[in-house]
Amino acid sequence: MTLHTRDRLGGRAAIVGIGATEFSRNSGRSELRLAVEAVRAALDDAGLAPADVDGMVTFTMDTSPEITVAQAAGIGELSFFSRVHYGGGAACATVQQAALAIAAGIAEVVVCYRAFNERSGRRFGSGVRQREPSAEGAALGWSLPFGLLTPASWVAMAAQRYLHAHGLTPEAFGQVAVVNRAYAATNPAAYFHGRPITLADHAASRWIVEPLRLLDCCQETDGGQALVVTSLERACDLPHPPAVVAAAAQGAGRAQEQMTSFYRDDLTGLPESRVVARQLWRTAGLGPQDIDVGILYDHFTPFVLMQLEEFGFCAPGEAADFVAEGRLPLNTHGGQLGEAYLHGMNGIAEAVRQIRGTAVNRIPEARRVLVTAGTGVPTSGVVLTADD
Repeated sequence: MTLHTRDRLGGRAAIVGIGATEFSRNSGRSELRLAVEAVRAALDDAGLAPADVDGMVTFTMDTSPEITVAQAAGIGELSFFSRVHYGGGAACATVQQAALAIAAGIAEVVVCYRAFNERSGRRFGSGVRQREPSAEGAALGWSLPFGLLTPASWVAMAAQRYLHAHGLTPEAFGQVAVVNRAYAATNPAAYFHGRPITLADHAASRWIVEPLRLLDCCQETDGGQALVVTSLERACDLPHPPAVVAAAAQGAGRAQEQMTSFYRDDLTGLPESRVVARQLWRTAGLGPQDIDVGILYDHFTPFVLMQLEEFGFCAPGEAADFVAEGRLPLNTHGGQLGEAYLHGMNGIAEAVRQIRGTAVNRIPEARRVLVTAGTGVPTSGVVLTADD
């Protein structure tokens, strides 16, 4: 693996443990309990004990702070703890934070986690609720009066422009939904296990906000997912083959807002993904042609197509054909459309399984996996590789 000389992160850390709760629509227990279950499962998978952990990283927009989870999971002293902003855009950034801490010698074993009752409790898809005045609220004041109240309505604006600019129909989005649900259908952990769909099913599903149909929108899930990150040296003594963090990056584009970046010159792309892609390819010394599996954040199908184009897998407007032709295995766990909506953390776990060779929908000789986080917001990504 060739690393850029300016980089001091790539190849220094690895994911050595993954753990999750079941994915459901009503967990019947608190978000804190879900977090602790996932953390303990990940530590068991890594062959480590709570006492080995000295770092914790999670997201904002949840109810289970690092210190509280550490106490409840039996973890002792911490030398590093962090929370990353912007919802699903934070998923891969948690791994970046962990890898940075390990590379800097601040921590040795860092747990990254996400847990919520996002179906039975607060539902992100329900959109804007009454809140105290804030800078974010002021920005939303430019779109809320026009009826743009939910994430689906915000994304629909860019999706409509994408179809118009490239002369496409909403069937283009259906390609993503069909592929993800096909993988979910053979994944026992997926909420939509055993329930594949066709393009006709996609076209028959009801409108949510044109041009988005029900099957273009991810589900909402109760559950938890955790990852354990440590140094590559220590990883070699643990039970499973390490998933090496070859590169990790965050990115925000010019005129970036939270899913309402309507004042950019072009609505048909995702500049924040372009920022991440540029860093990842440079750091890892790889390009799109080197990737064996893509785990692309799929809260809404149009943004999967745009990500493929921003990362250089195909030219603008060609992503639907790229997906239909199966030129890259995508979201082999079923994605958030098919397995579970855990703000992308379950996608990182799938990347680890692919590298280990333990994924249900295993891609033979998968050694390099790209994972992306939420788009339309400041975002992040990682490239995980086998240890060569």
